[in-house]
Amino acid sequence: MALKEPTHELTSPSRNIGLELLRVTEATALTAGRWIGSGKYRETHVAATETTASMLHELDITGRVVIGEEGRTGYKSPLSSGMAVGTGIGPAVDVLADPIDGTGLVCKGYPGAISMVAIAPQGTIWSPYPAVYMERIVVDRHAAQALVPEALDAPIAWTLALIARVKDKPVRDLDVMVLERDRHTELVREIRATGARVWLRSVDSEGALLATMAGKNADLFVGIGGALETMLVACAVRALRGGIVARLAPRDAAERAALRAAGHEVDRILGVDDLVSSNQVFLSATGVTRSDLLREVDFHGEVAEFDSLLVRGETGTRRFVHTEQLL
Repeated sequence: MALKEPTHELTSPSRNIGLELLRVTEATALTAGRWIGSGKYRETHVAATETTASMLHELDITGRVVIGEEGRTGYKSPLSSGMAVGTGIGPAVDVLADPIDGTGLVCKGYPGAISMVAIAPQGTIWSPYPAVYMERIVVDRHAAQALVPEALDAPIAWTLALIARVKDKPVRDLDVMVLERDRHTELVREIRATGARVWLRSVDSEGALLATMAGKNADLFVGIGGALETMLVACAVRALRGGIVARLAPRDAAERAALRAAGHEVDRILGVDDLVSSNQVFLSATGVTRSDLLREVDFHGEVAEFDSLLVRGETGTRRFVHTEQLL
């Protein structure tokens, strides 16, 4: 009797896939944790990427990477845009994976680095490929109603006033997360002029995730950051009923032309439904080095400890998970 070919179950990811994703980011954080303070950027990045890819290939999914980091790193990897992941048996899904957001932080032993993976049904996560950067504003569910598309082009003082009004607090009490880059010098100056508090972050995801979650010490995350990280955060926004407005941010005319050639409306302002169109989304993040969101990977002889965040969109749940693993 001839063997049957594997079939792709065109169904939604199961509720148990969240735990599988948790194992992916935990394994990656464990690998990356061995490189903390090493000063070896390339080796750290490759080791973490190979671990994430290997773990994803063990999942019973028919996955496709929506966008990778090759536009920024300059080289292909097992997690580059369009790559297949999973066993090929199981639901067809879109996949986003950032083995380490903050590889440089890991190498130097600085705080803020995390590992992230997200999935959703196939065709429901928008691909900004070949974009490298996007500009965006991210807020939690309490401020989502105030985040109109006009906020992306308006003076930041106007946007802060809208958010302060809906949160019933003065602008001076707002906590604004901004990626610490030279391109944001003027933005930071304008925020400070309003009296709001500025919190500079070294990487995209940790600060943006804080802004997504109600009850954390962050009212919004604003500025230009990685396209992959923007899409990962959009998954969290969708799951937790937050708000996001975003737009492609080409660095030059050649990049703008490439985006147009790929069929993108470069100046279009996108909301959460444009970025992630399904509530059947899962996201897992595990801390690599210590941050305000998650503690670092810790080694105690024969035991490793992790702190992770697991988000499920259908139920709008967020779980903080502490794991002890025998080595």
